Amino acid sequence: MDFSEYINKIRKKNTKFVIVAGGVISGVGKGIATASIGRILQKHGYDVTAVKIDPYMNYDAGTLRPTEHGEVFVTEDGGEIDQDLGTYERFLDIDLYKKNNITTGKIYKTIIERERSGGYLGKTVQFIPNVPEEIKKRLYEAAIGHDICIVEIGGTIGDYENIAFLFAGKSIETDLGKDNIVYVLLTYLPIPPHVGEMKSKPTQHAIKSLSETGIFPDIILCRARTPLDEPRKNKIQIYANIKSDYVISAPDVKNIYEIPLNFEKENLGKKILQKLNLKTRKEPNWDKWKKLIKKYDKGVNIAMVGKYVDIGNFTLKDSYVSVNEALKHACVNNNVNLNIHWIDSKQFEKDKSKLKILSDFDGVVVPGGFGSSGVEGKISAIEYVRKNNIPYLGLCLGLQLGVIEYARNVVGLDANTTEVDADTKEPVIDILPEQKEMIKNNKYGATMRLGSYLAVLKKGTKVYELYRNSTRIDDDFNRIENIDKMGETFRFGKLTMDDIRKIKDRVVLERHRHRYEVNPKYIDILEKNGLVFSGYHERKDNTMLMEFIELKDHPFFVATQSHPEFKSRPLNPAPLFDGFIKAILNKN
Repeated sequence: MDFSEYINKIRKKNTKFVIVAGGVISGVGKGIATASIGRILQKHGYDVTAVKIDPYMNYDAGTLRPTEHGEVFVTEDGGEIDQDLGTYERFLDIDLYKKNNITTGKIYKTIIERERSGGYLGKTVQFIPNVPEEIKKRLYEAAIGHDICIVEIGGTIGDYENIAFLFAGKSIETDLGKDNIVYVLLTYLPIPPHVGEMKSKPTQHAIKSLSETGIFPDIILCRARTPLDEPRKNKIQIYANIKSDYVISAPDVKNIYEIPLNFEKENLGKKILQKLNLKTRKEPNWDKWKKLIKKYDKGVNIAMVGKYVDIGNFTLKDSYVSVNEALKHACVNNNVNLNIHWIDSKQFEKDKSKLKILSDFDGVVVPGGFGSSGVEGKISAIEYVRKNNIPYLGLCLGLQLGVIEYARNVVGLDANTTEVDADTKEPVIDILPEQKEMIKNNKYGATMRLGSYLAVLKKGTKVYELYRNSTRIDDDFNRIENIDKMGETFRFGKLTMDDIRKIKDRVVLERHRHRYEVNPKYIDILEKNGLVFSGYHERKDNTMLMEFIELKDHPFFVATQSHPEFKSRPLNPAPLFDGFIKAILNKN
């Protein structure tokens, strides 16, 4: 479609936009604020989608370090995206796609490729209008068919790389009219210890910087350690030239699921709708949501044995944010509090006697990761929990290392993964032959399994029962039909839609982000020695890729090659996480 067709579709649906930008400091919580606004508008009866704009030059988040930028979130269609998209999916309970993420790298790559192929018909390509027009085109594409599209602009007001995106945001107002767009500024009000007073001056500067782009905020969300008081509200009202009713307090909370409830105390939803010339379609009911912030009498202590531990607690939580949230969802579903303890696996490599500390925990999780750092420590931890009947959940790398541990200590193989030791005698985890050929040709991206892939579950297994007892079997069949319509049937492997319909009671979709697989050559010997492969993906070339493992005579020893945490929802936990917490409670 050309640009005018996108605008016509947006006008026909009368789609509205909410632009969220941040001031003063980065990391102020724009992603959670955006997700909260979306949830609120859903509760008022509107169909909402969300877009994350990342101003960096990277094409996507796939090559970014988790320790610097947080977790790399993966969408159904294989997009490697900033962790904020995961927050949107969890809060809004919807699936988002590659098109819901825009980066500077994507914009410029598209424009340059179009220019090189003659797409501009010899015209001069300039920052204005070509860059903002490409941005708007992508925003309109993501918004088509929805009532409201919420757009978060990453970074901070005043960043040079944000200029194009703010210009595009203002230009939407020209395209659609002011009644169809609301500007929300999320800002920060510090309380310097030596002063002991909340200061509004940084917020005033943020408002000034935003106004220099032609944008004047309709609503200001004021993030601070404590709730905003009236004197500060009045100051901001005068400086921003908006009524104090539209200056909303956003105090720190212990539980992120409190945020939409806090916003609604000041009727944020109705105020946004009023600015968009819309009315509430239904009165919000937050009764189920309130369960997410309830405190319970009992708690569980989970050890997270990972590699991103020795860089400080601030970045650590973001490195595994989806795993953390999935554990929370499962705990809420089972009426217990969650206590996560971060364990650096490298300490077990230096002193194996420290493995005893794992007995102090109710369960152990080994999450995903890349590289060789801390791997032997994780394998030792897995051996310890297996032998001592401590509930275990392995995710991606957690499955691979579980297979290695079993191959070494039960089957007796001198086993390893070629990711760590390219010359290992028994490569139970390896890159498949055709992947190696691609790597020779520098096609690294093509060797990754990214996004949702279909898995067939084995009846009679613990994994099958966990999925069968949840809503996921039916939910995933609906997703499968959507994938079939989109033409991405490579995600089904060898199976056709007719095949899938015959076994639809035992097929699921989980998201992947990995390169290495369980080596098919070792499946038989591992199974003969008691390791249960409870689900698989069969490729078109008949290669069997193992998706789940479990042990029969263990309270809970389950691992998956996928990342089920990406599809966990606050009120609908991922089945494996829910089963993990249930097993802990049954054991105790």
